[in-house]
Amino acid sequence: MATVAKAGDTGHPAPALPREFATIMRPELPGLIQEVIDEIRRSYPEYAEVLDGPYSRAVHLIVEHNLTNFVDQVAAPDASTVQRDKVCRMFGRFEAYEGRSLDTMQAIFRLGARLALNRAKGMLRRLNLPAGLMLSFADALLAYVDDLIEVSREGYQEAQTEMEQGQDIQRRRLLEHLLSDVAVPRPTLVELAERAKWQLPDEVTPIAFSADARPDRGAISEDVLVELGSPHPHALIPGAVDEHRRAFMDAAPHTIRAAVGLTVPLGDAAESLRWARRALSLAEAGILDSAPYIHCEDHLVSLALYADPGLITALAKQQLGPLAGLTANQRERLIDTLRAWLDTRGNAVQMAELLHLHPQTVRYRLRNLEKAFGDLLASPDHRFAMELVLRALALRSRRTGTTHQPDPHAVTG
Repeated sequence: MATVAKAGDTGHPAPALPREFATIMRPELPGLIQEVIDEIRRSYPEYAEVLDGPYSRAVHLIVEHNLTNFVDQVAAPDASTVQRDKVCRMFGRFEAYEGRSLDTMQAIFRLGARLALNRAKGMLRRLNLPAGLMLSFADALLAYVDDLIEVSREGYQEAQTEMEQGQDIQRRRLLEHLLSDVAVPRPTLVELAERAKWQLPDEVTPIAFSADARPDRGAISEDVLVELGSPHPHALIPGAVDEHRRAFMDAAPHTIRAAVGLTVPLGDAAESLRWARRALSLAEAGILDSAPYIHCEDHLVSLALYADPGLITALAKQQLGPLAGLTANQRERLIDTLRAWLDTRGNAVQMAELLHLHPQTVRYRLRNLEKAFGDLLASPDHRFAMELVLRALALRSRRTGTTHQPDPHAVTG
């Protein structure tokens, strides 16, 4: 026999449930999650805008996380509730910033419990399980829901306090100092952090938001420093982006455009934010894949190539200079051939497969390539520089929406 674990310091002693019961419950979760969401929409019309709006995926994720965590605790009573509590606090904050009442928020949790109990009754009858198991399940579930309500209430009240006492002002002041290009003494940062009720981490991850596509304040977790009123809105996450935080980023509305910087030591936050803003500008230009949140760690090569577009232009003129006198079609064919040559290390058969050409045609092109570049193709340094240029050309083609090879003498940022 096992017990459902307590939620942090607010947990209630939970009645015993056999761990094996989790195996029976888990297949019921997808249907129950959808049932809860449908019933919320039907019973609380004020939530219809949220459930049908841009934050619908995030709400679905909150319901899924809370119900799944209950089953996880049945299976493993010592399962952590840290992430679940973060989710609940975030939901409470969202409700406060949206102006909904605490009573309505609590009623939502109890509605979910009622539907879970109804589903459990049918499941127990269907499987002919002991009636006493239903009582244990009900007691454990109600204790669990009480914990969810308590933690969400904490987030709700924190957000209300911030709005009433101007706590955001203290946090914005701290954020400004942390992102300053001028070194700020550690004691000053510690004092500012204490006023803002924010514990200084060793590492941080900045976010750059688009001025025209920023998130709602209530959708941002309480541990994130944020400045949304700036012409260049941004935020600072303590530590790295873990899988749970990334899941909520992936579920964010497509009305949001943001770039997540690299996780760096606290003193390098301003530099990482610059990288994030560069990534955001590349995404807005169509060079990087567009998503609500793009992550710099997924695009380091592209960021390096566009760190100084002027240098890439100069490098293109230098490395592809032998093609300058050719026609546009000739240049395009040889650039395609050069890229395939670099990708395959000069294997004519593999090049033919990449280019969808007969090997004899590829060999003819190779002779033209060797005629144009001569000994440069044998130089490791020149091959490396050529590959950099070709990658930059490919990125530029994405920005302009062209499928043909652009002029190598017009590589720009």
